[in-house]
Amino acid sequence: MSGVGGPVRRGRRGLRCRIVPVGPWLSRGEHVLLGVVFRSRSKDEQAATAKVTADQPQQPRDPQAPKGRPTPKRNEAQSQRRSRAHTPANRKDAAKAQREARRADMARQREALANGDERYLPVRDKGPVRRFARDYVDSRWCVAEFFLPMAVVILVLTMIRVPSIQSIALLLWLVLIVLIVLDSVLIWFRLSKRLQEKFPNENLKGVKAYAVMRTLQMRRLRLPKPQVKRGQRP
Repeated sequence: MSGVGGPVRRGRRGLRCRIVPVGPWLSRGEHVLLGVVFRSRSKDEQAATAKVTADQPQQPRDPQAPKGRPTPKRNEAQSQRRSRAHTPANRKDAAKAQREARRADMARQREALANGDERYLPVRDKGPVRRFARDYVDSRWCVAEFFLPMAVVILVLTMIRVPSIQSIALLLWLVLIVLIVLDSVLIWFRLSKRLQEKFPNENLKGVKAYAVMRTLQMRRLRLPKPQVKRGQRP
């Protein structure tokens, strides 16, 4: 057969290739079987590589040789299997699992606010410094804790259309405000001194304001619940 670029001949292995002149430096009629040369060389190399690989002995792996990673401990492997088993399969299950986890955290937090468990308290209530500030406030009588009931009484007195009673209500209001301010200032400085003595190396930022804000709540309504009785100094 013949075609563009030269005739087509069948090689030694039955391969069909086209005979192409490679340059003017060859005499007329001298051609090179490029396809046969390259194809045969490639297959010969592959056969030689396969022979060398087959000649190499297959050495068994040493059981003492390192695996490239440490063997996990039994508890770690069990926790990994457990986490894979409880991994949600889709987005709906993941959202449901998050809601259940959030609900469980809120339940533990409410229980901690009731019994003072430090592990599950909110961040603003955690730590020995905040606990000492709460105990300091809960162990004494504070004027500010009577603010709400006194405010209700004063409001009722102001509704009576008697000028003298309304004047008394206004006077009571002013006296209550002054007493709350004086008591809060006293708590601020006394607590600051106690904190400096008991926690000299701790961060005391915001602790005094935290204690003063607690005095504004009635004892029964304070959260976390008081853990000391009145008169029991922390």
